[in-house]
Amino acid sequence: MTQNMVSLNISPDDLAAIAAAIETLQEKLGGLIDLSVDQRRSLNKMGDKSEAFCRQTLIVLAQNKNIIPPELDLAEAERDLRNLDLLRPHLASLRQLVARADDTEMALGSDILNAALEGYAIAKVFGKGAGLDSLKEAMAGRYSRKRKPTPVAAP
Repeated sequence: MTQNMVSLNISPDDLAAIAAAIETLQEKLGGLIDLSVDQRRSLNKMGDKSEAFCRQTLIVLAQNKNIIPPELDLAEAERDLRNLDLLRPHLASLRQLVARADDTEMALGSDILNAALEGYAIAKVFGKGAGLDSLKEAMAGRYSRKRKPTPVAAP
C-alpha cells in the first residue's frame, strides 16, 4: 500500500507570497543576531526560574535609581525586557511553523522514498528486459551495504 502522509499544492503565486513574507520578516527582524558556539556556551542564560528574579530586580532598581552605578545601563535592560516580551509570542509561532515545516519535509521525503522503493520492487519483479537494468543496478547499490553484526552478549 502506498504511503501518502502529506499532499501539498503550492502555486507559483503562493511561492512568491511566501518568499515576500520571508523577506519582510528578515527586513523587520534585521536586528536579530547570530551567536557563535563559544558565545552561546559562555553567555549567562535567563531561564524560566531566573526570569522572575530579573524582572523583580529591574523593578527594584527602577525604584532606587540612586544606588545604580553609572556603568549599569538600566534603560537598556528595560528595553531588552520589553523587546523580549514583544518578540516572544511571534518567536513561539515561528518555532511552531518551523517544526511543522520540518515534519512536512520529513513526511514528503518519506513518501518519495516509499514510492521509489515500491517502484524498485516492481521493477525487480516485472522489469526483466524492459530496459530497467540500469535503475535496478543503481538501486541495488543503494541497499547493498552489509549490516553490522549485532554483538552477542556473553552468557
